[in-house]
Amino acid sequence: MFCPCGGTHVAEDHWKFIEGMPQDPVDLVDDLVQMGHYSEDALQLGQALTHAEFRKAILLKAIDQAPPEQRQICNELIKLAGGLDEALAAAFGPNATEFLGDAIRLSRFRRRDFLIKVAAAAAVVTVTSCAGGNNQQNTTSSTTATTGNLEKKDLTIGFIPIACSIPILVAESAEIYKKYGLNVTLKKMPNWAAVRESAIAGELDAYHMLSPMPIAMSLGLGSSVFPIKLASIENINGQSIAVAMKHKDRVKGAADFKGMTIGVPFPYSMHNLLMRYYLASGGLNPDQDVKLEIVPPPDSVAKMAAGQIDAFLMPDNFGQRAIFEKVGFIHMLTKDLWNGHPCCAFAASQKWIDANPNTFRTINKSIIEAAAYADDAKNRESVSQQMAARKYLNQPEPVLKAVMTGKFDNGLGESLDVPDRIKFDPYPWKSFAKWISSQMVRWDLMPTDKAKFQEIADQIYMTDLARDLSKELGQTPPTEPTRVETLKFDTFDPAKVDSYVQDQVKQFGV
Repeated sequence: MFCPCGGTHVAEDHWKFIEGMPQDPVDLVDDLVQMGHYSEDALQLGQALTHAEFRKAILLKAIDQAPPEQRQICNELIKLAGGLDEALAAAFGPNATEFLGDAIRLSRFRRRDFLIKVAAAAAVVTVTSCAGGNNQQNTTSSTTATTGNLEKKDLTIGFIPIACSIPILVAESAEIYKKYGLNVTLKKMPNWAAVRESAIAGELDAYHMLSPMPIAMSLGLGSSVFPIKLASIENINGQSIAVAMKHKDRVKGAADFKGMTIGVPFPYSMHNLLMRYYLASGGLNPDQDVKLEIVPPPDSVAKMAAGQIDAFLMPDNFGQRAIFEKVGFIHMLTKDLWNGHPCCAFAASQKWIDANPNTFRTINKSIIEAAAYADDAKNRESVSQQMAARKYLNQPEPVLKAVMTGKFDNGLGESLDVPDRIKFDPYPWKSFAKWISSQMVRWDLMPTDKAKFQEIADQIYMTDLARDLSKELGQTPPTEPTRVETLKFDTFDPAKVDSYVQDQVKQFGV
């Protein structure tokens, strides 16, 4: 006969299967885990819940059991470290998450706690899968997220209207901020210097920044010392070297740029550092053989059309806009210089984070979620359409579509298909911070006495927090904080930063 369990045996035969099975439900779940009956999503969610509570338990125990003066010291140390995650990283090292995982696995109590959460997570995964399917677009903005106590709900975020800012903008257009209880005003800024000055003046709550800017500002390079945290990366790749059409028969490689005026958006930008890296590969001294001129990205195409600059390295929507306006062509995508390089980032000041820790965590989580939404291939055309609006990027939709889909004309009659022309990967590898710092030293943008590479990476790039927030969203971020980076002309080992700069100078003579 048919049985409710789905089999065709007699229901009374169930005792044969039940006999000998664990009577403790937790032991039963343990067996089922080992037998592979729980999905990877359930296991990951159970692990994330366990880690989150374990961290909370450590904090509560430290505070509740300590004398008053020690409790105060504990709180101050956590603030100084930049938050609980950073304090744990300082205590246990960069592999704090793995340390906690080991502790949980070795603890019988925690194993039991973990298994209970796996069973609960399995139910959550099953219910959400049945209710929403795999339609990310429907679930992104239609549900109400559970958040902590937000210290501040009305926020202003400054941004430059370039494709790199898309996660910050999509978080509004897809109502992700709203889902988390945030009311965000997006303030369009004219240039990066204005972002920096508004940040220092306290006119903004958080910012879209170039990934080298938090390092420069925290160290007082080009401005007063103003501690900034890089919370998450906005985009990787997504930049290009565009050249005026009058040079189409001249420029074939890096050496051919000699004598030209080249626009870059800011001294402390990946654009400046990557342009210098490329020029040096052709034997050119960027400070002697060319003129590098600071140009706000929105002005770059007009300056090229007027003959004021010969080339520029800018966000891709302006490289593509030069083609759209028939004033230039794309000589090279920056992904061909370094595939996976960072460009822009989401950042906030240390002072603001200390005053608004829950709000900071929530807004960072919103943007990480938006990055995943924008990075999804099925959303890219609709995102291009949304971002073309005047209040966002104010660009022709075909230009943004070419950047987002990677299907584009390079201005020389060639149709290219580069799906990863731009990607939105929020993970802030600490090796990014080390490469950036190494190039600042190479080009005298950072004095050598401030070049404490590991300290810069650990204190400014919030890798552990980004990982935790990604896991909370059900994503699978990297487990390591750093990696070896492969560039066009060399390989960067973040454990050998000093020798890397020396090898660059030796190899290229610059």
